[in-house]
Amino acid sequence: MKIGVLTLPLNDNYGGLLQAFALRTVLRSMGHDSIVIDRRRKRLSNIRKFASIAKSRILGRSIYPKLLLSEYQSDVILKEIKSFQKRYISHFTESITTDGGMSCLNKMGFDAFVVGSDQCWRPRYLPNVRNYFLDFAENQRNIRRIAYAASFGVSHWELNEPDTRACRKLARKFDGISVREDTGVALVKKYLGRDDAVHVVDPTMLISAEQYMEIFANEDAPRVSGDLKVYILDKNQEKDLMAQQIAARFGWNLFEMQPHKRLGSEKVTDDNVGDFSYPNPVQWVRGFRDVKFVVTDSFHGVVFSILFNVPFIAIGNVNRGLARFESLLSKLGLSNRFVTDLSPDKINDAISQEIHWHRVNAIVENERSKSMDFLKKHLQ
Repeated sequence: MKIGVLTLPLNDNYGGLLQAFALRTVLRSMGHDSIVIDRRRKRLSNIRKFASIAKSRILGRSIYPKLLLSEYQSDVILKEIKSFQKRYISHFTESITTDGGMSCLNKMGFDAFVVGSDQCWRPRYLPNVRNYFLDFAENQRNIRRIAYAASFGVSHWELNEPDTRACRKLARKFDGISVREDTGVALVKKYLGRDDAVHVVDPTMLISAEQYMEIFANEDAPRVSGDLKVYILDKNQEKDLMAQQIAARFGWNLFEMQPHKRLGSEKVTDDNVGDFSYPNPVQWVRGFRDVKFVVTDSFHGVVFSILFNVPFIAIGNVNRGLARFESLLSKLGLSNRFVTDLSPDKINDAISQEIHWHRVNAIVENERSKSMDFLKKHLQ
């Protein structure tokens, strides 16, 4: 079966890249040929680009630094990311930046479309939310429409009324709908009129730790030199101090598997651009295998900590959405690892409680099996 996979644009987000890799790996193991649909926002002209920067300044927002990068600088920064894409994901459509471009997919002979995963049903991250309910294929017959681990990102409804009406109509045509958070099941029922949605695991959890370790061997990824891995998307002094205190308490060496410098911290030039480059995603995953503890505010940072049975603290971020953390950790009996209050008492409580990995692993395996059953049911 030829399948089009529609997810968020695969840029510099490790979790986004790895969930696409994992889903394609599973589809290939089922005997399907899948292609990632490269749906992106339309590039801004120079005039609109600088207008956007000016607006950000007026509104007191931080300037979006990627707007200011030259093509050369972007290539250097994303070199390892693109290398991973080329080797492990590879099959993409041409970049599509318009609704008309999405309509052209109907001529490519797809037998099915799979929407997911990541926050592919969260309007703020999308050029057009209706595309992610397959509006471009509304009148196509004899194709299968499946949502796999689609995420709203939050536990409340964010689509406006016109989009809700349109997406409700489109959702009726789906052969199967699965969501990544338990709260998503209720949202689908209430706003999309489907009471048959099921809760499944993120695609990254469809693959075992052993399968990821096979990639380490292929890439000859070296062992990391550190004990406590810090993967923080939204850095601040409070999070930095907490990580340092944990490292000092246990005598651990702290390290980060991220660019040496973050975009926005200083001006990027052709001379210093290498300092902003992203490590290879394979090395990023390897970091979870080799450490004793993880501090992260990333959902996929939590996922890989669980897959490799590494104790962790998950820091909640309201703006990025808490539902995905709460749903996963509650199902696995690990809610005590999730903190929004970084007070010493809360952190100490989270650290001091032992994780019974044999129980966690048994639940993960059971949920993985149920999630695979959903895919097999609708794609075989």
